[in-house]
Amino acid sequence: MNIAGIEFPDDLYYDRQHGWARVEGSVVVQGMTDFGQKIAQEIVFVEAPRVGREVQQGQTFMSMESGKWVGRVPAMVSGKIAEVNEELEWEPNLINESPFDEGWLVKIEMTDPAELGNLMRADSPEFKAFIEEEAEKYKELLG
Repeated sequence: MNIAGIEFPDDLYYDRQHGWARVEGSVVVQGMTDFGQKIAQEIVFVEAPRVGREVQQGQTFMSMESGKWVGRVPAMVSGKIAEVNEELEWEPNLINESPFDEGWLVKIEMTDPAELGNLMRADSPEFKAFIEEEAEKYKELLG
């Protein structure tokens, strides 16, 4: 799905902090959208959580920094951190270069799949309106 000139894969879930979630069985892979990395600009540091940590949907569990911004990243689902993308410690710019692939952040073993209902899909009118509003707000950064 293309919204405001930016691609949002249809098979993912999205939140209002420019996160994406891909469901793989009982595990959710979480990352930052292409839109999110564009407005954050070059990511220079990622503080990843430890494996095994319990997280709650909507609560901050990690952070990342760009030259002018520090972002707190909320968990998109509740559960336990199953894996972190350790490559980001050495190459945080993978988030910029490959936000939906190499630049994933964490994998969470989800405890309540019903929480996915709190997230948005690319084809929902609510998500389209949100992204169009954000695109207008950040049009200088998006070029």
